[in-house]
Amino acid sequence: MNNVKVENFKSVRSGREVANQFRIFTDKGCYFQSYNTVIAFKPFSGKIQLDANSWDYSVTTGKYRNEFLSEKKKETEAKIKSGEYELVDLNA
Repeated sequence: MNNVKVENFKSVRSGREVANQFRIFTDKGCYFQSYNTVIAFKPFSGKIQLDANSWDYSVTTGKYRNEFLSEKKKETEAKIKSGEYELVDLNA
């Protein structure tokens, strides 16, 4: 990763920065990180990846994951089940 930019996640509702929630922009796509754990990755090409162990870690993480993916949890679960999203280890 040559170019990396990290910024606090901004709430869609309030427009304010959210403590301990981050978007990390790289040459390959954008990551969503909650505290020290990567939750999701949206690549420029290919399938969206969710961390198999942490994608549904807590209500707060879920709230911001939903905003990051622009969908509700049920939609995310359906996309995992259909294979549209991949469950992987994003924190190895």
